[in-house]
Amino acid sequence: PIPGTEKEYKWDTLILSVVLFVVIPLAGGIMTRSVITKKRGVDYFQNGFIPKFGNVTTIGLLLTLVIIFSFQGNVILENPLHIVLIAVPLIIQTFLIFFIAYLASKALKLPHDIAAPAGMIGASNFFELAVAVAISLFGTQSPVALATIVGGLVEVPVMLTLVKIAN
Repeated sequence: PIPGTEKEYKWDTLILSVVLFVVIPLAGGIMTRSVITKKRGVDYFQNGFIPKFGNVTTIGLLLTLVIIFSFQGNVILENPLHIVLIAVPLIIQTFLIFFIAYLASKALKLPHDIAAPAGMIGASNFFELAVAVAISLFGTQSPVALATIVGGLVEVPVMLTLVKIAN
C-alpha cells in the first residue's frame, strides 16, 4: 500500500465486509419477503415458503463451520491453550447473558415467546460478521481472526443448547 493510506484501506475493507455480509443479505431478505407476500400472501410466506428452507439454513450453518475449520484447522490445533482461554469465558458469558435477559423478561411478566428470543438475541455475539471482518482486515493467521473463529465455533453449539433449554 501507499504510505499513509493503510488506514483508509482498512476502513474500505471494513465497509466492504459489512456491505457484503450484512447489507446485501438483509436487502435480499427484505426483497424476497416483499415479493413473495405481494404475490402469494403472508400466510404462504410463513407457512409455505419459509419452511422450505428450514434444512437449508442448518446445512449452511454446518457448511460455514466446516469451511472455517478447513481454513483455520492448523491455527486452532497449534494454539490449544489460546482456544481454551477464549472459549471458556465466551461460554460463561453467553449463558449468563441469556439467563439475565430471559429472567428479566419473565420478571417483567413477558410471555415465553418474547422472553426466550430476547435472551437469545442478547446472548448472540454475531461472530459471523466478526469472522468476515477480522479475516478481511487482519488476515487469516492473525490472533484477531483466531479469536473470532473460536467465538463462532463456540457460539453455535452454545446457542443450540440455549434453544433446547428455552424450548
